[in-house]
Amino acid sequence: MLITHLSPVASSLFSLLAIASLLAAFVMLGSRWIMSYLYAFTAQSWMIALLSAVVGYYGHYPELYFIAILTALFRGLLLPYLLLRIIRRLHVARELQAVLQPSSSLVIGAFLVVFAFIVARHISASLGLLSTIAVLALTVMLSMKLIGFLMLAIRHEAISQILGLLVLENGIFLGSQILVPGMPLLIELVILFDLLVVVASFGVLVRYLMVHVGSTSSRELKRLVG
Repeated sequence: MLITHLSPVASSLFSLLAIASLLAAFVMLGSRWIMSYLYAFTAQSWMIALLSAVVGYYGHYPELYFIAILTALFRGLLLPYLLLRIIRRLHVARELQAVLQPSSSLVIGAFLVVFAFIVARHISASLGLLSTIAVLALTVMLSMKLIGFLMLAIRHEAISQILGLLVLENGIFLGSQILVPGMPLLIELVILFDLLVVVASFGVLVRYLMVHVGSTSSRELKRLVG
């Protein structure tokens, strides 16, 4: 397995990219501005693309270079462009109906990272993965998933929820690149194209909310009940 025989330089580079991706998720938690969410997601996607290329180089997985290019194009360019078009069309600048203040969200996010670290330690020990990079990869993966779920719970703007789902999926993708870099190429491609389906579906939902409800907040969906 790649993570069991990494050089110090490779381990440091993997750690830097993984931690930077997690910090981008915290930028989204600590802000109410929609464009800040988008910039943070774009930066996170480019870091994950770079991580794929680095894993491909040190692990001798040439197919990961192709995945890195697709990740940069789809996650780092196409998806932000589509989301930017939606944001500009809706004229939504900031989150107005957040359940928690950004400061409270950051505190909860920090607790989630601690919880993810504890779980990652137990998982790594049970699988015999005692290296620091394995624990870090699992911690970042679980943390980004939990932060994505947290954004879905405390943010009600449709755009915020789209980005929450994308952060959640970025966490899964990041962890898979480090822990199972030999994952079949077809699965990687399916995951990338699924993101387009997610964004397209939410685009239809947002348009429906604006036309029939007059708001982009998912709270208004309660009017459909009954």
